[in-house]
Amino acid sequence: MEERRNAAWIGGSVLVKGAVVSSEDLVIDGRVEGTIELGNHSLTIGAGAIVVADLVAKSVTIAGTVKGSVMGSAKVELKSTAKLEGDIVAPRFAMEEGALLVGKVDTGARK
Repeated sequence: MEERRNAAWIGGSVLVKGAVVSSEDLVIDGRVEGTIELGNHSLTIGAGAIVVADLVAKSVTIAGTVKGSVMGSAKVELKSTAKLEGDIVAPRFAMEEGALLVGKVDTGARK
């Protein structure tokens, strides 16, 4: 039987250093240091993940630890277990109680 995945995956025991570029949705449960670019796709940072990178994707959901800027062309969401040190630029932003954010949020609402 063929395994069907809805997204690419970087597992919990994987460390990636450098640029990650994906043309499909991506889930990160491991460690990434560098940059992550997904264009028109969604990025999910799992609860155990540690990411030191600038993130660019259509939608970004963070449950783990991220140090770097986050750009979401559609939305950025911080789950209750998220720890983000960096600025967010996205038209829509959601943050659950318990999430930690050190940085600015720009939704472009002032225009």
